[in-house]
Amino acid sequence: MALRQEIRAPGSERRVVSNIAKGSIGNLIEWYDWYAYTAFSIYFAATFFPAGDQTAQWLNTAAVFAVGFLMRPLGGWLLGRFADQFGRRRALTLSVTLMALGSLMIALTPGYETIGVLAPIVLVLARLLQGLSVGGEYATSATYLSEMASSGKRGFYSSFQYVTLTAGQLTALGLQIVLQQVLSEQQMASWGWRIAFAVGALGALVVMRLRRTMDESASFERESADGAKSRGTLRALLRHPKACLVVVGLTIGGTVAFYTYTTYLQKFMVNTSGIPKGTVAWINFLALVLFVVIQPVAGALSDRVGRRPLLIGFGLLGALLTVPLMTILAGTSDPVGAFAVMVVLLVIVTGYTSISAIVKAELFPTGIRALGVGLPYALTVAIFGGTTELVALSLKQAGHETLFFYYVAGCVLVSLVVYFVMGETSDDSPLEERD
Repeated sequence: MALRQEIRAPGSERRVVSNIAKGSIGNLIEWYDWYAYTAFSIYFAATFFPAGDQTAQWLNTAAVFAVGFLMRPLGGWLLGRFADQFGRRRALTLSVTLMALGSLMIALTPGYETIGVLAPIVLVLARLLQGLSVGGEYATSATYLSEMASSGKRGFYSSFQYVTLTAGQLTALGLQIVLQQVLSEQQMASWGWRIAFAVGALGALVVMRLRRTMDESASFERESADGAKSRGTLRALLRHPKACLVVVGLTIGGTVAFYTYTTYLQKFMVNTSGIPKGTVAWINFLALVLFVVIQPVAGALSDRVGRRPLLIGFGLLGALLTVPLMTILAGTSDPVGAFAVMVVLLVIVTGYTSISAIVKAELFPTGIRALGVGLPYALTVAIFGGTTELVALSLKQAGHETLFFYYVAGCVLVSLVVYFVMGETSDDSPLEERD
């Protein structure tokens, strides 16, 4: 495919980098808070739920994780609408405020033995707040990064959506590794996990101040100056049914694969492969470092060859290799072999993650971009991504764990069909419109 000609947008590249850096740091903290739940759930599951076998307690925490995802569509709608009407910067500040509150609630809530059933109730409420925050954060952050990026470099800059998303997960894992070195297993389960959520709440408060110094995107300012009353409304969004369906279709396989290859593998390697928790934390950490490094490389590649070839590559490899690779991982307790399998899976899903933000943003005009990116995506993630661990652990508990491998491959196959029939989103994108 012919290389795409780079078109440099007017304005200071340094200013672009500064704003994207500020937005990305905030995105990192938001996703750290979100993933701290998954990383430390193996320690706090017994705190919030009655005594029982380990898989049952993990299943309860996975169910709460899924409940948090149910709020993401509401967050995508409310904060997406807010961002389209009042600005990306204000919406990003609001989302991180909600995340700080949720993390603080988890850090301070007593356990089941102290307050009984109120403990899991407060945990659910905190995750609902965080789900609302993340639903709006993804939509607004993806929109902001895409609009602030220089033309011809949008794939590269918007890839930092998943760079910081994964860096947030890495930060949670890194803190987990540090705490594992200085605290005993009993201390981690008793109170050590609370440190992670206290750190997240403090970081979110710092980001609130940082985000107030960001510039608003020029695309939104032009749209706002036009005075259109239909900005951010569902009626306006429904005028673009094809774009909404494309978002749903391209997300199904990507979100199931991402949550399988990243967050669920931690439990999978402990619960199925039989690898010690501390070793699994290092495997995840090192594999995700490599994952972060290759995101901008793939994003920059999409600026030259287009978004669609990367999506098709992910779809083909994910559909064909998920079952054999997960089967290999299930049968090995060798840390080096497990690390190699995880790296291969992460390289595969990079074809989706590196360009997920820009592909969605390129489908919608400015007046409904945040809502268009956020709502259909959040609905899909709530249904498929948020239930990934729940499906996996339920099938394991029922004695049919291998069916989950085929479930993941089937979801990727559905998205592959969409990748084949959709057009190249970087061609004639509304993002390139200029007054």
